[in-house]
Order: sequence, then C-alpha cells, then structure tokens
Amino acid sequence: MKRLNLVFVMALVVAITGMKYSASNIGGAEIMQKVYDLPTGDDTQGELTMTLVNKQGEQRVRKLKQYIKSGEEVDKKIMFFMAPADVKGTSFMSWSYSDGRDDDQWIYLPALKRTKRISSDGKGDYFMGSDFTYDDLGDRHPSEDNHKLLREETINGVKCYVVESTPKDEDYMYSKTITWVIKDVYIGLKRDFYDEDGKLMKSLQINKYEKIQGFWTILETEMKNHSKNHKTKMSFSNVAINKGIPDSKFTERSMTLGK
Repeated sequence: MKRLNLVFVMALVVAITGMKYSASNIGGAEIMQKVYDLPTGDDTQGELTMTLVNKQGEQRVRKLKQYIKSGEEVDKKIMFFMAPADVKGTSFMSWSYSDGRDDDQWIYLPALKRTKRISSDGKGDYFMGSDFTYDDLGDRHPSEDNHKLLREETINGVKCYVVESTPKDEDYMYSKTITWVIKDVYIGLKRDFYDEDGKLMKSLQINKYEKIQGFWTILETEMKNHSKNHKTKMSFSNVAINKGIPDSKFTERSMTLGK
C-alpha cells in the first residue's frame, strides 16, 4: 500500500508540474508577435549617431534626425543625414505594413537631386556603408517566417527566450535568424543572422534600452559583420514621444528638404 501511495504521489506531482508548464508555455510565433506588437506610442523623434568601425578600429561618425509614426495599418520612418558634409542632405524613408506586405522604401541622394525607390532586389544592399541592409531597417512581419522556441537562456543576468526564425520565402537573404527575447518585456536583446550557407553572418546586440514616457525604447545598438570584421553602432538620444508629428513629414517631398 505504501508503495502504491508513493507511486500515486509521484504521478500527482508529475501531473501538477505538467499543468504548470502548460499554463506558462509559449510558442516561438507568439513570442515574436509580442515583440512586433510592443507598444511604442503614436510617434517618436530624436537624434541618431551612427558610428562605423572598420577592422583597424578606425571610426566614421554620422549624425541623423529620425522620425517614426505608428498607425493601425502602416508604420512610417524617415531619417535625415545632418553631418558630415559628404552625406548631409541624404534621407531615407520606410513604410511597413501590418498585413505583412513588403516594406516600401525610398532614398534621396542630393548629388543626383532625385528620390530613388528601393527595389525588392536592392533590399539586401548595405545602407550608406553601414552593416545594416535596407531590409534590416524595415519591420519584418512575424507572418513572413516560421518560428521555433529553442530554449530559455540568461544573458548578463537577463532571462530570455531563444527563438529561431526561418523565412517562408526560400530566396530571402538570411537562411535563418536566432533572437534572444527578454522575458516579460519582449525586446529582442540580441539577434544572429545566418547566410544562405547557414554560416553566422552578422550579430545585432542591444546595449541600452529604457522606458521613456512609459514606452520601452531602444537607445543603443551594435551590428557586427563577422564576414567583414566591421561594425556599426547606433545611439538614439533626445528622444521625444507623442509630439504629434504630421503625416506630411513622411513624404517624398519632405525627403528633399533634408530635415
């Protein structure tokens, strides 16, 4: 009888543990959807510092202004290069759609005095000498990938979900990405990008994030290109949220004004 009671108790513990696991279990797709849906406010503006670092450690610094506006159907982003002189007046705009359509993107080059639309084939090109492609600067919709929760892991004391995402489009530039997502916050703390041969190509690290006006905001990132031994640092400062940025800021005409 004692042995039967022991077996019963063990079975009960297993059942309860299983119930707790099921109650807290979450899938990769749900995690990445939460990352995508993270509240950001109606609009955000601030100053960007882009630092390009080559394999010798030499740096080139660029100053930009960035404006972002969120909507139910489309999120809009525009960047204006303010310095140095060789890039001043250049601007970039991206529209990302909630229904999973490909982003629309444009770049204005003052030397040519015209706005160029970024084609689908051109989204794998690197943006202004940085380690970010045009595609990296958009907002990839979770429905474009298959997601798998690999494990849970702690990085520098921060508990994360580790999610592998593989593209549904076989011709996509990355064969997969692996993202470390902060539990309960749902910010992607780190992301590894793999090339078509399955080799680690780039790593994106979030170095600083904080709540501003009640919204989690990413303030410092670093993209390291392993194949080129090159990296790009981005810092976001003087951030203001919900200031009422007009729709007219996100137009091709606005791009030509340079601010």
